[in-house]
Amino acid sequence: MKSPTADALVETYLQALSDADAARVISLFTPDGIVNSPLYGELPAREFYPMLFADTAESVLSLRKTLLSPDGSTLAFWFDFGWVLADGTPAPFTVVDVAELDERGLIFRLHIVYDTHPIRDSWTRQHHAENSG
Repeated sequence: MKSPTADALVETYLQALSDADAARVISLFTPDGIVNSPLYGELPAREFYPMLFADTAESVLSLRKTLLSPDGSTLAFWFDFGWVLADGTPAPFTVVDVAELDERGLIFRLHIVYDTHPIRDSWTRQHHAENSG
């Protein structure tokens, strides 16, 4: 059975992603929390989320499943990310985020796992356009 803390963390995280609320999502991390993303690489959470939200026009999220390790130190959540890039290009994908939690239930490392192949070209084109204009 998942702990209420894990459920609340996932609910808050997904709502903050949907709302593009960087401060709220970052508050779920330790001050030195790290995000490992297949598109953006490894970054401090405080840098990753503002960058993600700058690249985002819209996010529609649908939770599929939440899994918590028996000792409560690892939380995985599987969801559909209906991402629309800032330039209006749809870039939807299904993702599993694996959160390593500290003793207070804050995320100190988040591993984002999904296949970037279907969206990488659109994401790269958007970044190239932003950097050349």
